[in-house]
Amino acid sequence: MQNGGVTLWFAAPALGALMFAAPATAQDYPTRPIRMVVPQAAGSASDTVARIIAGELTTRLKQQVIVDNRPGGALQLGLEIAAKSPPDGYTIAYGMIGALAISPNMLQKPPIDIQKDLAPISQTTTGQMLLAVGPATPFKSVRDLITFAKQNPGKLNYASSGNGTPGHVGFELFKTMTGTQAVHVPYKGGAAAITELIAGQVQIMLESTNSITPHAKGGRVRGLAVSGPRRVEALPEFPTIAEAGVPGYEATTWTGIVGPAAMPRAVIQRLNAELNRMVASPSYKEKVTLIGSEPAGGTPEQFTQFMRSEYAKWGDIVKRAGARID
Repeated sequence: MQNGGVTLWFAAPALGALMFAAPATAQDYPTRPIRMVVPQAAGSASDTVARIIAGELTTRLKQQVIVDNRPGGALQLGLEIAAKSPPDGYTIAYGMIGALAISPNMLQKPPIDIQKDLAPISQTTTGQMLLAVGPATPFKSVRDLITFAKQNPGKLNYASSGNGTPGHVGFELFKTMTGTQAVHVPYKGGAAAITELIAGQVQIMLESTNSITPHAKGGRVRGLAVSGPRRVEALPEFPTIAEAGVPGYEATTWTGIVGPAAMPRAVIQRLNAELNRMVASPSYKEKVTLIGSEPAGGTPEQFTQFMRSEYAKWGDIVKRAGARID
């Protein structure tokens, strides 16, 4: 069943019960604390942004928005919890590109159908990744890296914060477009991967600017280029990968808020309105820009279409790269 571009999935006999349980109007909502499920660990780059959003929403909704970290299941555990919660607006989820568009395409049997079991509410950020190398490597540019990788196939190791993350699949796209080879070494989180990059256990990493920017600015890793269509405000000294020698390369990151598919339209609209006010505020922009992201908002319908296009795009990249999560 469709409701303003948001797919609603529930059994007809249960409709009355759901409507009874849900707030009657947006003005009635919320009357108690809201749980925001985050499918990554506390302290991760995603968790950092989620807590900024939770704090902003707490102020705007005048009810506590509590972050509930539920990592695991290739980023699907937290989304499954949200999808199967009562669709009353009191459980929502913070989703990122890896959870909503990449890892579902890599799993043989995803626990939920991202496009049917969740209601997109609003995008919240857009961002990029930084292609970085360890300080002991000789690479000073993207062209240096490509030249060495072509001359020494399979001798370089690249780290990622885990299978199915943007850094994993984004580097697979880089390999495909440059005709190079490198061995993937997944870690349990970006912090562990960056530590190993600094130590020289791996030579390359494509990682969210949210987590790697301080290390690049501090000289602990050597940044080469950013992954999006334009330079990053927080890292203006780095060219895009396309500028640096891989024309047409683009791999952006993004986040957004979703809820169970059967959430009432009035509640979706209330949350969307507050999220868009948040996105337009100087305080939110300052906080997310500082860590390398940019504010992003829009309607539920826009976010629905964006999620679908990103799901298809990354599904195609995953297929061509042969990337899988067992």
